[in-house]
Parts: sequence; C-alpha cells; structure tokens
Amino acid sequence: MPENNETLKEWLKKGPFTLTMSSGFFSFFAHCGMLSVLEDEYLMPSMITGSSAGALIGVCSASGLSTETIRNRLFRLSKADFWDPSLGLGLLKGKLFRRLINDFITIRLLEDCPTPVSVSVFDIISRKTHVLNTGSLADAVYATCAVPFLFQPIRIDGHYYLDGGLKDRPGLAGAQDCQRVFYHHIMSKSPWRSRNSPALQIPVIDGLVSLSIDELPRVSPGKLESGKLAYEKARMSTKVALNKKLECNNVHV
Repeated sequence: MPENNETLKEWLKKGPFTLTMSSGFFSFFAHCGMLSVLEDEYLMPSMITGSSAGALIGVCSASGLSTETIRNRLFRLSKADFWDPSLGLGLLKGKLFRRLINDFITIRLLEDCPTPVSVSVFDIISRKTHVLNTGSLADAVYATCAVPFLFQPIRIDGHYYLDGGLKDRPGLAGAQDCQRVFYHHIMSKSPWRSRNSPALQIPVIDGLVSLSIDELPRVSPGKLESGKLAYEKARMSTKVALNKKLECNNVHV
C-alpha cells in the first residue's frame, strides 16, 4: 500500500509494477503521451495489460518499440490507413487494421514480446472477458480494439471476439495476480455511457494506484487531428502527476 505523503513517482520507483491502460475509443494518443513520460523517467513496467486503445499502446511498447516511434506513427495516422468498409457484422472488415499492425510491429506472437503483455477481449458467445497472452499479435490487437458496429468480430481458435472494453474497460483481467499495478484511467466522454456508469469508475483494488486526467481532447476517426492535442495534454499532465501526493491511491490532474 502507498505510504502517507508518497508521490506517484516515489511509488513507481519502489519496485516492479504492472502497467494497465484502459479502453476509451481512440484514446491511444493519450496513453502514448502518458507512457512517454514514464519512459523519460526510466519508470517502465515489468508487465503490461489493457483493453482496446490501452492494449494497442501496451502491445506496441511490450514489443520493444519506443514511445517516440509509436508517437511518430500515430501522428501520421489517417482514416484511409484502416478504413475498409465491407458487408458484415460491423462497418469495417478490419483487414487494413491488421495489416497496419503487422507493418508496424515486427514481432508476430504475443509471447515473443520482450515485456510480458496480456490483452482483454470480449467473447461474443459466452459474453465473458477472455485474456490473450499468446498467439497472433495482430489478431489479438485487432480483437481487443474491435469496437462493436465499427469493426467486424474476429475468429480466434474457434471464438468470436470484440472490443475488450465491453466487459473489462480498465483492462485489469490480465493483472489479477499482480501485487503492484499502475492504472491509467481514461475519463470517458462517450455519449452512450451515463456519467455514473460502473464501467467508468476507477477500480479499488489492493496494490493498485491510478492516474486520471481531466479534459483530454476526444479523438475519433473523423477527428484524428485532435490526437496530437490529446498526446500533449496527457504528457504534460503526467509530468505534473509524478510529483503529486497520492490521495486514496489515485492522482487526479
């Protein structure tokens, strides 16, 4: 448990920790901004878990890519890079998205990542969260990011998967046995979730310390230019957060 008057930076420096990043539509820009500060401060995690946008950045980092490399690719991202409409249970087929991942990350299997990584996915048939930490990296990233109605489900080992944030928005399913977890919580502005939705609450778990940032710009396929603003806002806020005292195991900036 955090000590009295302990700053976030002091807590992170105390020992190995698991980094967990939540879902939040196109919030991968903000996750990358936050992670860039951890990298600058040599406060990188020993394990990474996440859902959807958080899992996307988590897998990129776990594969060995620097946040500068990730940021540069995100800043070049265009709608045409992943927009492939097709008939099916979702607007986009997802072939371009998986190709994008394969072109960007040279590692092909999750288990080959230098940093252990687990991603949460939603099983359509059982309506439960599954955790993927082995198998095709591109398929796993696609599955955890497959927002319903936007992307079509993907079949992996006989299961049909969609966005991991449907049942595990924090992305913590893969971190259940971890003693120290740093959780980056995206404060959603989604119009289809109520302000008091349980999915938007910060989990209270022994050993978990969280960071939540106010007023992050909302990014979407039609507003990718806002991604740079979200990245910079998250980066600046994380710099401030590192030197703030923990309050109820949370830093809110």
